[in-house]
Amino acid sequence: MSGVEPVLRDQVGLLYSDHKSWLHKWLCRRVGCQDLAADLAQDTFVRLLLKPRSLDNLDSARSYLRTVAGRLCIDMWRRRAVEQAWLEVLATRPEEVDLSPEDHAIIVESFCELDAMLQSLPEKVANAFILSQVEGLTYKQIATQMQVSERTIKTWMARAMLECVLIEARFYEAVY
Repeated sequence: MSGVEPVLRDQVGLLYSDHKSWLHKWLCRRVGCQDLAADLAQDTFVRLLLKPRSLDNLDSARSYLRTVAGRLCIDMWRRRAVEQAWLEVLATRPEEVDLSPEDHAIIVESFCELDAMLQSLPEKVANAFILSQVEGLTYKQIATQMQVSERTIKTWMARAMLECVLIEARFYEAVY
């Protein structure tokens, strides 16, 4: 395994030197900011280092890099949208909320993880979870509103709650 790592580093190094400029320009057109494009290009190559992949030719390399960079852009835009929604909620509060930058970052990150979890669930499961946890509806009320059985709602909620437990497990794994 240790013999493979230098080869992969060399391959990524070649990809980096051959494609960094092109990828940076492509990202600049997408995000409109030189510095942000540079960060996203760097993150793209870091992803390639973390999950190596054989890229045989120029077309497959560019296609793969464009796909990874595009997904990073989507993640960034989604995070910005979540953060903006949070800031709008804070602005509507009558009393001023004094959050440290660390608390703000933790809250936004939590919302982003929740958003990602909801995006990964089937739409009906995510809707049932929102109706329960945000709107405060009972399982019976949700079942009536969604025109399914209460048993189905229980199954969907179990699935959504499992995803929440997995988020919490990842959090504790990262902290400890």
